[in-house]
Amino acid sequence: MQNLQKKLDHVRDKIEGNINHPFLSQHIEAPVIDEDKLLMAVTVLDHIDIPFAQLENYATSTMLLQVALDTHEKVTNAMTGDRNHRNRQLTVLAGIYYSGLYYKLLSNHNEIDVIRVLAEGIETVNDQKIILYQKEVDGIDKLMNSIMKIESSLLIKLIGYLHVNVWDDIVSNFLFIKRLMFEKDQFRSENSSVVFDALKKLAFPKQDHSTKELSLEQENYLLHICDRYIDYSIQLLIKAQSKVPLLNELVAERIQTILDQHQPVAKSFAEEG
Repeated sequence: MQNLQKKLDHVRDKIEGNINHPFLSQHIEAPVIDEDKLLMAVTVLDHIDIPFAQLENYATSTMLLQVALDTHEKVTNAMTGDRNHRNRQLTVLAGIYYSGLYYKLLSNHNEIDVIRVLAEGIETVNDQKIILYQKEVDGIDKLMNSIMKIESSLLIKLIGYLHVNVWDDIVSNFLFIKRLMFEKDQFRSENSSVVFDALKKLAFPKQDHSTKELSLEQENYLLHICDRYIDYSIQLLIKAQSKVPLLNELVAERIQTILDQHQPVAKSFAEEG
């Protein structure tokens, strides 16, 4: 296990082995492992001098929790009917099952402190999701802060526990940029996005209609707000990268790939014109 790719592959295999459940796989959509969060988890752990078995344990446990969070994200009240009701129940149970695996894995190795730290991360993510989905934020900065915490709190908690805070800004800004770019693409293609719905409420508080009824000028205004936060986080990410000596090539290339995908609205319109 001398290089990062081998470690990534090994940890991914371990995660897949844990989440593969015959009954669940027959009845609900297979869980997806967030490759970028896996990359960041393994990279951060690889940065410190710990045995590979411990790296594998921490990374696998963290990603099992992330899979549990992502699985619960699929649950929606929009589903109706007996079949969808059963699907909802199974999806909830699957999320509980995946999160239980993290506890079992860490408790088997007597990693009580890591259990506590990751549980705190889960609590933060869930609290911020409530704020986002119920649109309880009272400012755009607070909305963006909630999104950043949703995307990175698990890893940030682990980073704090391991005292490798040099990775804070890389992890949080990279995952934040990726999420905003996803929300922006969804908004432009479907005229709807959980983040842009909340952003619309803050930007146009007197309006009581969905994002589908926004004028073109209003849509562009929201996109420009999103771009502004992406651009600022890109600056922070580039600055943070310079603080990590000998940044792994695999990580550097992935970060650059994401940054190259960023198309600011003004530049996009100019190219289309």
